[in-house]
Amino acid sequence: MRYKEEEYLSLSGIQHFLFCRRQWALIHIEQQWEENLRTVEGRLMHSNAHNSLKTETRGDLIITRALPVFSKELGVYGVCDVVEFHRAAEGIALFGRPDRYLPCPVEYKKGRPKEADMDRMQLAAQAMCLEEMLCYTVKLAYLYYGETRHRVEVPITGEMREKVKSVFAEMHQYYNRRHTPKVKPTKQCSACSLKDICLPVICKNRSASAFVARMLKEGADEETA
Repeated sequence: MRYKEEEYLSLSGIQHFLFCRRQWALIHIEQQWEENLRTVEGRLMHSNAHNSLKTETRGDLIITRALPVFSKELGVYGVCDVVEFHRAAEGIALFGRPDRYLPCPVEYKKGRPKEADMDRMQLAAQAMCLEEMLCYTVKLAYLYYGETRHRVEVPITGEMREKVKSVFAEMHQYYNRRHTPKVKPTKQCSACSLKDICLPVICKNRSASAFVARMLKEGADEETA
């Protein structure tokens, strides 16, 4: 399937979706957002990465920042924090450059490595966009974590590619229906910047339809009193 541009979703949304489907829907379908300390720190870190010189050369290495990417197959668009191009005979040709280079995306995160897949899936999605745009298989990428000041090597495997495709297909289904799902509250809800909008306790205790029905009943009772 090839998506049209008007159907594209934000690539970075895969991280929100894997963290919490309801959070993703509130942000990307209902256009709701609130800042907290973690979101501000993350935004500042990405801003610093994007505000540097857009392209620079260091010996056999070309560093490109804030590179726009997209995929018709996934139906997504986004920006890579950094894409490194390493000079190598088996690489791809770049316009205006006599040599060939291997592309390698690098995504910046403010915290530390996570056990969950959301960071790696976002990075894999970036790699898949680059593959489609450059007609080259990206085998390796990196996550840089600000808290540890350390890079983590991430091989882009076939299993990761299939999972990215499956997750974005599910995201498109939710988006096309404009559906905000309910989720079971967990301990991670307390750290979410949208907890006051999401109201996870209400989601846990009753459905929206039950809430509306109760409010209508209370209104009817007041009128007959």
